[in-house]
Amino acid sequence: MPTLIHRAEYGQYDFGPEHPFAPGRLAVLLDLIRCLGHSVAPVAAPAATREEILSVHDEALVAMVEALDHGDTRPEAERYGLDTADNPVFPGMDLAARWLVGGTLHGARLLLAGTETRVLQLGGGLHHAQKDRAAGFCLYNDLAVAIQAFLDQGWRVAYLDIDLHHGDGVQNLFYGHDRVLTISLHETGHYLYPGTGHIQELGAGPARGLSVNVPFEPFTEGEGYLEAFEEVVPRALEQFAPHVLVIQAGADAHFADPLGDLGLTTQTFQTLYRRILELAAEHAKGRTLFTLGGGYEPQVVARVWAILYFTLMELPLPTDLPEEWLGRWQHLLGPEVGRTLHDQVPAFPEIPGRGERTRRNRDVVARLLDSLLRYWL
Repeated sequence: MPTLIHRAEYGQYDFGPEHPFAPGRLAVLLDLIRCLGHSVAPVAAPAATREEILSVHDEALVAMVEALDHGDTRPEAERYGLDTADNPVFPGMDLAARWLVGGTLHGARLLLAGTETRVLQLGGGLHHAQKDRAAGFCLYNDLAVAIQAFLDQGWRVAYLDIDLHHGDGVQNLFYGHDRVLTISLHETGHYLYPGTGHIQELGAGPARGLSVNVPFEPFTEGEGYLEAFEEVVPRALEQFAPHVLVIQAGADAHFADPLGDLGLTTQTFQTLYRRILELAAEHAKGRTLFTLGGGYEPQVVARVWAILYFTLMELPLPTDLPEEWLGRWQHLLGPEVGRTLHDQVPAFPEIPGRGERTRRNRDVVARLLDSLLRYWL
C-alpha cells in the first residue's frame, strides 16, 4: 500500500487570502477522498532542518527568509525573490516551508530504506525555487532537497514534471549533474512564466542531454500532449536507467485552470498517472515519489488529485461526486462544477487551429529528439 504524507501544518504555507496558491486546496482534496469512502491516515513527517535546506540552497537565501520571518525589514529582500507579489512575507514562513520540504524528504528516505516503493506527498512540488532565491510561490525547493538525498546515497534520479509551468528550479539546480535526468512538459515559455524550458536547454558538461523540455503550444489538448509524452519520456528513461522517479504532479495543465492555456482533462491525467506507474515499473523497479504542485481552480485540483490518489492506490475510480462534499465546499467550487469525478465528454468546444498546433508540437518534439539523440547515442 503506498504511503501518504501530509500534516495539518501544511496549511501554514499561506501567502494570504488573495493569493492563488491557497492552502485550502488541500483541505478540499482530503475531504473529497474521505467523502468517497476512504479513510486518509497519512504519515506526519518532521519539518526539514536548516541544514537539510542548505543541502541545495545558499545560506544567504535561508538567512533572508528567517530575517523576514522574524519581522525584520530588509530592502534587499526582492533580490532574493521575497516580499514580492508572488512571494509575499507572512509570519511563520520559514517553518511553513520547512514542513513541506520535510514531507518530500521523508518520502525519499522511505524509498531509500526500501520500506516503500510508492509515496504520495500530499503537498510540496515547489519546483521554481532556485539555489539563491525564492520564485513563483516557492520559498524552498522540496523536490531538489529530496533529489539531493537520493544522490547522497548514489542513486540516479529521473525527475518528471507535468505542471503547467516549466520546472526551472529543479532543472537549474541539477543542470550539470550527470546522475539527474530532468523532464518537464509544460506550456511554452514564450507566453508563460517562467519564460524558460525551451528545447535548447539540454544540460551542461557531463549532463549534456539530461535536461529534456517539451514546450507545448497554448491550447494543446490531451491527445497531442500524450502523443508527445510517448515520443519522449519512455526513450529518455530507457537511456538513463534511473533508480527512482520523482514526479511533480501539478494539476494546472487542466483546461479550466485560470493561470494557463493547456487543454488537459481529468481523463488525460488518469492516463498520465497510469503510464508513469508503468514506466516506473519498467525502469525503476516501481519506485516513485509523487508531490503535488500548481493548480488554481479548487474543483479541478480536488478531482485531478483524487484521481491520482485512487490510481496510486489501485482502487476503482468512483463515478459521482458526493453530495455531502459538494454542499460543504460549494462556496469554493463555484456553480459550474459538475456532478462527476471525471470531466464530461466533450469537456469543452473545439478550439480553432488544432491542426497547426499539432504540426508545431510535432516539430518541436522532432527537433528535441534530434538534439538529444546525439548525446544519448
